[in-house]
Amino acid sequence: MIKYIAYCRKSTDEKEKQVLSIESQIAELKEFATKEKLQILCFLTESRTAKSLGRPVFEEVIKKIENGEANAILSWHPFVSIVNC
Repeated sequence: MIKYIAYCRKSTDEKEKQVLSIESQIAELKEFATKEKLQILCFLTESRTAKSLGRPVFEEVIKKIENGEANAILSWHPFVSIVNC
């Protein structure tokens, strides 16, 4: 079974463009995962712009995948996207 890390991020520089809060993203991803019978290993959240380098939580997500703890990232965007690694 594929193990997912749910990654939720809220931009700190484009508040007017951010559609959902982190809490709402988590709720929608939980609902989607239940419906699709996906196993979410953990939820990791970050509140910073994607324009800058050095997003520590996203780097943690990548390390967990590289270490074999998870196989894919589940994230929210106006649609739910799944990235298999």
